[in-house]
Amino acid sequence: YPVFFQTTRAEFDLPEYSVRRRYQDFDWLRNKLEESQPTHLIPPLPEKFVVKGVVDRFSEEFVETRRRALDKFLKRITDHPVLSFNEHFSIFLTAKDLNAYKKQGMALLSKMGESVKYVTGGYKLRSRPLEFAAIGDYLDTFSLKLGTIDRIAQRIIKEQLEYLVELREYGPVYSTWGGLEVELSEPLEGVSACIGNCCTALEELSEDMTEDFLPVLREYILYAESMKNVLKKRDQVQAEYEAKLEAVALKREDRPKVPTDVEKCQDRVECFNADLKADMERWQNNKRQDFRQLLMGMADKNIQYYEKCLTAWESIIPLLQDKPETK
Repeated sequence: YPVFFQTTRAEFDLPEYSVRRRYQDFDWLRNKLEESQPTHLIPPLPEKFVVKGVVDRFSEEFVETRRRALDKFLKRITDHPVLSFNEHFSIFLTAKDLNAYKKQGMALLSKMGESVKYVTGGYKLRSRPLEFAAIGDYLDTFSLKLGTIDRIAQRIIKEQLEYLVELREYGPVYSTWGGLEVELSEPLEGVSACIGNCCTALEELSEDMTEDFLPVLREYILYAESMKNVLKKRDQVQAEYEAKLEAVALKREDRPKVPTDVEKCQDRVECFNADLKADMERWQNNKRQDFRQLLMGMADKNIQYYEKCLTAWESIIPLLQDKPETK
């Protein structure tokens, strides 16, 4: 995929860059962002946008749908006040040979990323703060509802395509029949043409649903999973902090002052809390805008479909009405 990048930031040597990236390069970028920015919500990749039985992953339609999703992925990062300054993102946008950076492995992993992998020795978190418990409950409900809509939408599109196959066989029958009935040939040809127009309208509606509606659903289902993962990382850091506090309490007579590592752990918890709340608010704002646009677009597309079908059927009414007999 071609990636074209323009910038006015002083840290870049050039005002614009043009590189080509494979899907696995996008996957590398996302993994690096998760490693180096563990307190932030990383946008999901469109790895599950394929609709089985509806879209062929090698078709032009699928490639275009994925291209648009990858473009949105990059724009989400660009709009983020922290992720947009990440060194891996800069490398992704500017490096001619990305493989050289991939071989560096985990060398650029931040200290924050390392701290998140701290093993708490089986210590379980007492309880999430109420605001983060509410976020967790919301994400569970949101994923459940959106998953149901996604499954039903896929089934509807599949049934539309099956109906489209039947319509394409149905229309020509009237045309063939018209060749045998001279007096009925004109209205029968009209019905055949009408069904053909309805086929075209249904095909356009199905394409719009597949290319515009389903990818947004899938993106937000994956987005919710990403947010859940960040929430779990926050819980791990809080559990580490609570475990260290308990250890200090047991030795309070020996060490009356709170150790520096405990204070650092408390700072990590507060950092996680602040970043998570900020990203959640940003995600909610984006979600409202995206779904308003999505549902309005879906309404417009359905209105256009039924208007086209109505126009097609109305066009053959004059052909079916009785004509005055010539004297």
